[in-house]
This record gives sequence, structure tokens and C-alpha cells, in this order.
Amino acid sequence: MRAVSEAVERVLVAAQRQDRLTVGVYESAKLMNVDPDSVVLCLLATDEEDEGDIALQIHFTLIQAFCCDNDIHILRVSGMQRLAAILGEPEPGAEPRDLHCLLVTNPHTDAWKSQGLAEVASYCAESRDKNQWVPYVCLQE
Repeated sequence: MRAVSEAVERVLVAAQRQDRLTVGVYESAKLMNVDPDSVVLCLLATDEEDEGDIALQIHFTLIQAFCCDNDIHILRVSGMQRLAAILGEPEPGAEPRDLHCLLVTNPHTDAWKSQGLAEVASYCAESRDKNQWVPYVCLQE
């Protein structure tokens, strides 16, 4: 599990550096509506305090269904503080972004190769084979 967590972190850092990361539930929904084929990974992030947020859970359910219908790898993660640290959030003087949904994209014109992305995709596929449709990973603090 730790290897998958580290792979997720590598993917996020690389995706952000290469401008392949969409952050936020609303922004992610807009992108998936316009260009779902460019999305290669969807991360849904929560911590215990978010579990009671019914609106967020409804958004997650709809996003999960869309990802399953469009063959997009999906992963639930916990560790919002670690996620914020990985992404350098919040940037000084900026409004904090909604880190509950993150999309990693791969434009059609580019065959982005990432060992970390391959590891995460493999973990998602193995989990689906075990009927765990939305696998879970805890980001290490």
C-alpha cells in the first residue's frame, strides 16, 4: 500500500509540474463534460470530517459513476494535509483550492509515460478484478 501511496504522490507532483492536473469538484466536472477522454486518473480525497458532508458524497457518487462509465481509473485517498503539502497549498496570498477531486490528464496528442501512473493504474485494475471498484489509499504524513 505504501508503494501505491508513493506512486500517487509522484504522479501528482509530475502532473502539476506539467500542467496536467485539474483541481476541484466543479473544475473536474467541467473538464469531464468537455473532454473525458483526456482524463487518465481521478482522485477523490476526504478525511473523516468530510464523511458527513452529504453534498460532497453526492458529488463523489456522480463522479465515480461517470469515471466507471468512461473507463477512467479512480482512487479514493485520505490525508488532506499531506495532499495540500504535496501540491503546495495554499499558495501565499491565494485562496485555498478545493482538493476533494483531482484529475490527471493526458492530452490526446501526447503519450505521457509515467512509472508512477502505471503503478497506480495497475493497482486500480487489480482492485477492480477483486470487485473493489473504487480502491482506497492513505497518503502518508
